[in-house]
Amino acid sequence: MERAALRRRLNWQMATVVGLVEQTATARDIVLELPAWPGHLAGQHVDIRLTAADGYQAQRSYSLASAPEDHHLVLTVERLPDGEVSSYLVDELELGDRFELRGPIGEYFVWDGRSHVPLLLIAGGSGVVPFRSMLRHRAALTSSVPVRLLCSARQLDDVIYRDELARCAAFEEIDVQFTLTRSAPAHWQGYRRRIDRELIAEVAWSPGEHPLAFICGPSGFVETAAQALVDLGHDPQRVKTERFGPSGTSR
Repeated sequence: MERAALRRRLNWQMATVVGLVEQTATARDIVLELPAWPGHLAGQHVDIRLTAADGYQAQRSYSLASAPEDHHLVLTVERLPDGEVSSYLVDELELGDRFELRGPIGEYFVWDGRSHVPLLLIAGGSGVVPFRSMLRHRAALTSSVPVRLLCSARQLDDVIYRDELARCAAFEEIDVQFTLTRSAPAHWQGYRRRIDRELIAEVAWSPGEHPLAFICGPSGFVETAAQALVDLGHDPQRVKTERFGPSGTSR
């Protein structure tokens, strides 16, 4: 049988908004209920399609914030400058609203828990969203895989899931580091710089420990971080990337 015949056809279905949780001043969780969700892997994404009363349609892709074990599907959307879809989802969407969704999509940028090698997660802004799914999946599996998360944001108030990530960091096997690129609170003990080769070298495992790396964020951020890992001697085949922005997934 041809591979194409083995692939599950992705159909659009109507998702109903059953919860809205403000994460930051510009980002919110959208909790969804779907009639026939087939399940997903940590790190996958979905397409959503909005249709206006005049028939105008807009389609975007968003990473899944919920773990495979969570009861509802969750998207976390950050409002982007001039983002017509993200602005609507963050500022105007209300409980009970419905829109079309299809997925899950993607088999490359996923962590299914079967690998026991260390995980290195590098996030820029809302690039932390698929890593929340991975961390929750790890907890559901009671996995002991060590994790290092490096999360970049403009300021501390912009860090999505800040409280949840702090709780994760309380576990011995999970190390969470933040770097703030614009402003930092008084007595801030974390990093105050953009992610570069030197910073990644401080946080990442050595190449000899063969970590599996995931990088998610704006295109330029992802390119910089991925190149830094390769320059440090990490196997390019073990560096997985997902990007958004002008040359990546539009949001």
